[in-house]
Amino acid sequence: MSSSFLAIFLAMAMALSSCAAARFDEQFEASWALDHIIHDGELVKLKLDNFSGAGFASKNKYLYGKATAEMKLVEGDSAGTVTAFYMSSEGPKHNEFDFEFLGNTSGEPYLVQTNIYIDGVGNREQRMDLWFDPTADFHSYSILWNQRQVVFLVDETPVRVYENREKEGVAFPGDQPMGVYSSLWNADDWATQGGRVKTDWSHAPFVTTYGDLRVDGCRVGGEAAAALESEVRRCSASESGEEGRYWWKDPVMQELSVHQSHQLMWVRAKHLVYDYCADSSRFPTKPAECGR
Repeated sequence: MSSSFLAIFLAMAMALSSCAAARFDEQFEASWALDHIIHDGELVKLKLDNFSGAGFASKNKYLYGKATAEMKLVEGDSAGTVTAFYMSSEGPKHNEFDFEFLGNTSGEPYLVQTNIYIDGVGNREQRMDLWFDPTADFHSYSILWNQRQVVFLVDETPVRVYENREKEGVAFPGDQPMGVYSSLWNADDWATQGGRVKTDWSHAPFVTTYGDLRVDGCRVGGEAAAALESEVRRCSASESGEEGRYWWKDPVMQELSVHQSHQLMWVRAKHLVYDYCADSSRFPTKPAECGR
C-alpha cells in the first residue's frame, strides 16, 4: 500500500469515526468512564475490565415516546456482567423502565430481566430467555411509553406490557420526564445464578457494541418548576392533529394489535422463566397490577 493511499485511507477512517461520534454526541454523552467508551467507525462500544465499566446518558429528558438501542451483547463467558438499557427520571420517587441483560457462562443463554419502578418502588421483575443468540448479531431493544401503556419490545416483538389502570387504583408512571441510559458493569454478586458464578477477569475486556441509538419522544426542557409543569402539560396534551407530531399518541399505539397480542402470548409461553406476579413467596398478596 502506497504512503499516499494509506494517508487517504486513514483520513477516511477518521472521518467515518468522527461522523459516528457526532451522531452519538447529538443525543448522548458519557455519564462515567469516558475512557471505556469507544467509537469504532459507525459503532459505539462500552468496555468493562477489572478497573471500570462504563455508561452514557441522553442529553435530554422526554415525556412519552420510544427509545431504541441496537446492541450486540458481550460474547463468550459473560458471567457476572450486566448490560442495561433503560429510561429513568430522578429523585427518590423516580420512575424507571429497565432492560437488564444478565451474562452467563459460555454456552448458557443470556437472561433478559425487565423491571418497572413507579414512585421509587420496583420489585416488578420478569426474566426471559431469547429466541436468538444476542451476542452473534445486532438486535433492537425498545421501550415505548405513552399515556396508555409501557411496552418492552425485542426486534419489534412485544415481550412485556404494563397498562395504565389508574382508574382501578393501580399506579402508572406518568408526568415524570425521563432520560435514556445504557451501561455495562460488574454485578457478579447477583447477576449470574444468583451470584454463585463470578466474573472471570481473564476474559476481560468485556464489550457491548451499539449499532444504532434512537430516541423519538416529547423532549422536555427547563428545570424550573413552572417551566417543567408547562412542558408536562404540552407533552400530555391531546389536541386534534397532534398525533402526527407525537405519533406514539396515535390510537393504534394505545394498545397492542391482534398480531402483537399473539406475539406476546408466544413469548410468555415459550420464553418467560420468572414473573414476580406468580411469586407467592415474595408476594403472598398479589400486587394490584397483577390482578387480571
